[in-house]
Amino acid sequence: MNTQKTVKDYIRTIVDFPHEGILFRDVTTLFADPRGFRMAVDQMLHPYAGQRIDKVVGLEARGFILGGAVAHQLGCGFVPVRKKGKLPGAVISEEYTLEYGEAVVELHDDAITAGETVLLVDDLLATGGTAEAGIKLIERLGGQIIGCAFVIDLPDLGGRERIEALGMDVHALCAFEGL
Repeated sequence: MNTQKTVKDYIRTIVDFPHEGILFRDVTTLFADPRGFRMAVDQMLHPYAGQRIDKVVGLEARGFILGGAVAHQLGCGFVPVRKKGKLPGAVISEEYTLEYGEAVVELHDDAITAGETVLLVDDLLATGGTAEAGIKLIERLGGQIIGCAFVIDLPDLGGRERIEALGMDVHALCAFEGL
């Protein structure tokens, strides 16, 4: 019997959060466990081993935790994509649609140099709206995205298909059915 834990085993599900009928996949339990966190970071970078990566871009907010750790392991820079108004200095912006309205994310206009190779990182791929906005920002600065890595894919929400339709390679460590 194999008793070795997987990344999925470290993720807690919270029922009816933030709204009734939602099963919230909580990665803070994964982050809190040293073995689980290391496993996630190692598995996120594994598909890209041996490839040149100049920057890791993390999506707010849990993507900062993962992206910083992945960038450290790769020995490259880390760049945050933040909610509107959170970055000082000159930024570029991208609006995207949420189930309840619209949101805007921003990136420093000098964070990525044209031709740099970039790995996009976040904890969760749901509808793909935030990831698509991040991809558009990176591409506007001339970054070459080699992949998009996530801890969790929620396949029922269609995010993977949306991001793959943009020509992106998508890597997810685990999937959860449902909302």
